[in-house]
Formats: sequence, C-alpha cells, structure tokens
Amino acid sequence: MGRLSQGINLVKATFFVLRKDKQLVFFPLISGFAFILILLAFITPLVSVGTLTTNGISNPYAFYAALFFFYLISYAVVIFFNAGLITCAHIRLTGGDPSIHDGWENAVRHIRPIIAWALISATVGLILQIIADRAGAAGEVIRGIVGGLWSLITFFVIPVLVFEEKGVADAIKESWALFKRTWGENVIGQISLALPFVAIGALVIVAAVAVALVGNPVLAVAALVVAIILIAALGIVYTALHGIFVAALYVYAQSGEVPSGFQRGLVEGAFAPKKPKKGVVGGQI
Repeated sequence: MGRLSQGINLVKATFFVLRKDKQLVFFPLISGFAFILILLAFITPLVSVGTLTTNGISNPYAFYAALFFFYLISYAVVIFFNAGLITCAHIRLTGGDPSIHDGWENAVRHIRPIIAWALISATVGLILQIIADRAGAAGEVIRGIVGGLWSLITFFVIPVLVFEEKGVADAIKESWALFKRTWGENVIGQISLALPFVAIGALVIVAAVAVALVGNPVLAVAALVVAIILIAALGIVYTALHGIFVAALYVYAQSGEVPSGFQRGLVEGAFAPKKPKKGVVGGQI
C-alpha cells in the first residue's frame, strides 16, 4: 500500500507536467499505431508462407530472421518516438515551452544513433528469445533476469544519445554511470509509477469479464471493445508519463536538481537515502 501511494504521488507529479503539454501523447499514440501496423505486416506473410503453423514454427531459421527484422524496425520506431517524447519533456522540465516539432526535429537529427541503438536492442532481444526458446523454463528465467538487468543498465541511453551527442557505446557507459551515481536499482521507482495503471487495468479486465459472464453476446462484445479502448488509452498515458519520468530522472541525475514541476519531497521521498558522492544529490531506491 505504501508503494501504491508513492506510485500515485509520482503519477500526480508527472501528470502535472503532462497537463501542461498534452501534445506529448502524440508520440506514444503514433508509436503504438505504427507498432500495430508493423506487427501485422510481419505476421501476415509468415502465416501465409507457412513459417508459422498451428503447431508451432515450421522453419525456425526463417522465423528468427524475420523476428530480428521485426525487432529492428519496431525498436527503431519506438526509440524514435521515445526520443521525441523525452526531448519535449526535457525542454519543459528545464523551463522551456516545447512543441511536437521540437521533439520530432531532435529525433530526426539523431536518427543514426537511434538506428544503431535499435540494432543493438534487436540483437539482444533476439539472443534472449533464442535462449528462452531453446532452454525452456530455465531460458525464460534467464531472459527475465538478463533482460531486466539490461533495461536497468540502459535506462538513460536515449536521453544521453539525444542530449549529449555521444555514440551508442559511450551512451551505454554513461547510462550505467548515471544509474550507479544516482538511482541505483530504479526498478522500484518504475514499478511505483506503473502500479496505479496496473490496478486500473485489472479493474477494467475484471469488469469486462463480469459483463461477459452475463451471457448476452452483444454486451460481451461491447464490453470487450470498451476494455480494449480503455487499456489502449491507459497504455498511451502511461508511456507519456514514463517518458516524462525518464527525462526527470535524467535531469536530476545530471544536476542533482529536482526538475521544474516536481516537488523535491515527492522525488527524493521515493528513494531511500544513500551517502552522496561529490557534488551529487541522489539516492538508492
């Protein structure tokens, strides 16, 4: 309950920023729509040529090749729009007045490192998927642990790429340095932000199932459609808030200053105190 309460406080702080710049939802909205189109573009030909069957994968080499390209394109799209979102959030958090054009322009300007980062992300994703497929339950555990650690280490890669003009290798190193210097294991902070959305999403699903159990087909279909729309809306808002959260953590990690729009007590109160390092105000989650 304490973490849920803190999650709600963090949502309030990030939502305060989102209220100032409602156009930030443009980035996750377009990103989500593009991802669906990419998914359909890859699944349809795989099914049509028989690479995917009702019993599993008929041609694993073709499947993994297609999976890699799917990862590459989808990661590139998601990273591109996240870069735009984080750019706009960073402008707002540092006292500016962002527009969609600002985020789009900065993402386009960094398209090469974005593609390079997508390539690395796709490679890591494919390797983890192969491990999970080949090693069964143990592979799933390995994928979960390694994937989780990878996401923590690379938490700040996007803002470093688009604000510090560094290559991908240096961005990963800088992300790791910022991670160690300030937030430590920030997974709890991310969970705290996600908890209210998970709770609301669970309630939406339970309500839809309850309506479906009534036995009226029309009501069941209507409940399903409404649930899908609500969950999609939750996903879009959460992604926008998460981008603001990443930008806020980056600003705080770099400067030790609580970004504009965040109360210092809300940000610092979410983290257990840690002995500060030279000139850095931060903490261990």
